[in-house]
Amino acid sequence: MPIRYFTVEEANALLPELEPLVGRLLELRAQVSHDSRAIANVLANVHQDVGGPVASRLVGQFEQIETLIQRIQNYGCVIKSVESGLLDFLCERDGRDVYLCWRYGEPSIRYFHEVHSGFQGRRPI
Repeated sequence: MPIRYFTVEEANALLPELEPLVGRLLELRAQVSHDSRAIANVLANVHQDVGGPVASRLVGQFEQIETLIQRIQNYGCVIKSVESGLLDFLCERDGRDVYLCWRYGEPSIRYFHEVHSGFQGRRPI
């Protein structure tokens, strides 16, 4: 996939499409976490069958997560954290590459950070 650069306006324009996808990704992640604990409990008792509905549901959840990640990445943004719904959008600012940074639940993109600094280096636009 070619590298895509965004303006703040272009990245913000995508949020109405991306937000529900990221929300669903976070829901699935929570379900996987819950179901993984259930599978771990089953595996602790080796006399139980490790297949069944929980294992099947877990496989389906992982498939859905993979599909959602691909759909989100197809917009040209970078998923930085599935756990917190953190997306970065490559942007040129003052002649250098930076990331516009958005986290699920934020109303708009209001922060950027240097390419190598990450979330802790976020600064207001």
